[in-house]
Amino acid sequence: MRGCRDSSKETAKTEPRTGFLSRLRADEAGNTLAIAAAALLPLIGLVGGGVDMSRMYIVKTRLQHACDAGALAGRKAMGAGVWNFDSYAARDAAEGFFDANIQADPYGATGLTRSFTEDAGKVMGTASATVPMTLMQVFGKESQTLTVTCDAEMRLPNTDVMFVLDVTGSMGERPSGDSQTKIQSLRVAVKCFYEIVARLDTDANCTTGAPSGGTGDQVQIRFGFVPYATNVNVGRVLPTNYLANSWNYQTRRRVGTGWGSWSTYGYSNSSYYGSCSNPPANNAETQYQVDKINYRGDYYCRYQSRGLVPAWEYDQLPVDVGLLKDGTAWRNSFVWPIADDGSDKTIDWDGCIEERQTVRTTDFTPIPAGAKDLDIDLVPTGDTSTQWGPALPDLIYTRKSGSGNWDRARVSSTTDNYTNTSGYFCPTPARKLQAWTDASGFDSYVNSLTPSGNTYHDIGLLWGARLLSPTGLFRAENEYASEGGEIERHLIFMTDGDTVTSSENYTAYGIPWFDRRHTTDTSRAAQDEQVDLRFAALCSAVKNKNITLWVISFGSVASDTVTRLRNCATSGRYFHATNAATIQQTFRSIADEISQLRLTR
Repeated sequence: MRGCRDSSKETAKTEPRTGFLSRLRADEAGNTLAIAAAALLPLIGLVGGGVDMSRMYIVKTRLQHACDAGALAGRKAMGAGVWNFDSYAARDAAEGFFDANIQADPYGATGLTRSFTEDAGKVMGTASATVPMTLMQVFGKESQTLTVTCDAEMRLPNTDVMFVLDVTGSMGERPSGDSQTKIQSLRVAVKCFYEIVARLDTDANCTTGAPSGGTGDQVQIRFGFVPYATNVNVGRVLPTNYLANSWNYQTRRRVGTGWGSWSTYGYSNSSYYGSCSNPPANNAETQYQVDKINYRGDYYCRYQSRGLVPAWEYDQLPVDVGLLKDGTAWRNSFVWPIADDGSDKTIDWDGCIEERQTVRTTDFTPIPAGAKDLDIDLVPTGDTSTQWGPALPDLIYTRKSGSGNWDRARVSSTTDNYTNTSGYFCPTPARKLQAWTDASGFDSYVNSLTPSGNTYHDIGLLWGARLLSPTGLFRAENEYASEGGEIERHLIFMTDGDTVTSSENYTAYGIPWFDRRHTTDTSRAAQDEQVDLRFAALCSAVKNKNITLWVISFGSVASDTVTRLRNCATSGRYFHATNAATIQQTFRSIADEISQLRLTR
């Protein structure tokens, strides 16, 4: 039919043509694939980075743990010695512990290295490993090298060490097989102990090698000394008001004038008895006499004279010992009118003391209240029973009976000049706790220890405890460290033998035969018993003060003494040494136990 058109064909002829990309862009179903493809690479980086970072973290953690273990093991193996001792055995231990705490190729890491060195007592380590990347290789990151460091050092807590050392005469003996005396061996052992704890080199040849570097200022480390024998030399470490101004001594004082002993001023030969001429006439100051003596059948005339001399009273008498005080300082001597001619005599003081009030008893459980001498912490007051007196042998006169034996009876007046026949021994002055940052000063002090006198264990332990206690005479110095921290306290008591007393010694309790402050029984057995009982009571008192009490016996010691010393020590802290090598090893063992190893990184 004319006039009718096919509209579908007309539309096909007039619609414009489009390309593939245009059609693809217009097709929303294709967009999802493109977006997914574009996001694939960042996603690979994110996931791969997380996987590889996790592997690196694990490897680095393993490296750090192994490095720490190695440094700690190396410092522990080094102990009190030096790094190169025994062909660098400490370094070998460090490397061995490192290897044992990590695989050869942890989590695929390669190029594993470790190195350990030492400086001033600190062991330092460095370890590294290379970790290959996995998915991160897509971005060109093939591997990552990881490095860790570590260190360990021997660091003490704040520590006070008080040496109470037997310096009696037997310490001058040489043990069988040794080339040096016991006192010489002790000096070396104490210096080597100091090297371990203070980390400073002394003049001793120690088996641990030469340390260096010190301990720094992070901790307070102090050492004190109480050498003991018949007495202790502690007077000058005490304030002047701790000693009395008046003290009683077995001495004398002038009570007038009397005729002295006859002295010969000439002889003459006589052919027969009775031919001697008369002597000069007596006067107010001099008397004369002549007598006849027979010498091998011949008679001689002996001419003698005597003059007026001081008359003396001999007894336990008071002396003004306050003359030793110069305000808050000590004088070395004073004068007292007891010279033979009645003039002033110089009375020297070396620093040894006489103990304060005590009691006569054999029961020290508990310590009697009246035994103020055994009270470690009692601070002196104005009461003289709480104060000490200076030991002054220049004041002592041991009076005799007509037979020449000692006599306790008072002599009211005599022109006889008695002397001091008691035994007196005063050791090297004690030292309060101090830092001793100069090894040469430590050497000099230890070298001054010399052997003499008998063995009174109680007086040594008593004063070691007094100088160490945080709650007694020196509380202000000892209670806390200078920075306010807590302090660990150790008392090292060393003796080479059994208690040895003598009632004729001038001791810290006077002359027992005359003064009898402990007991009226002056026998050796009774005196020894007193020292042993007081020593045992003091051992308990020291341990009750939270002080670690180390006890060392040196040389040949009786079995009952070994038992006594072991009971004295803190549990597990008794040692026995027989010669130079074992005394040094003993002090080293104690130093190692006192030291504590701490990881610093």
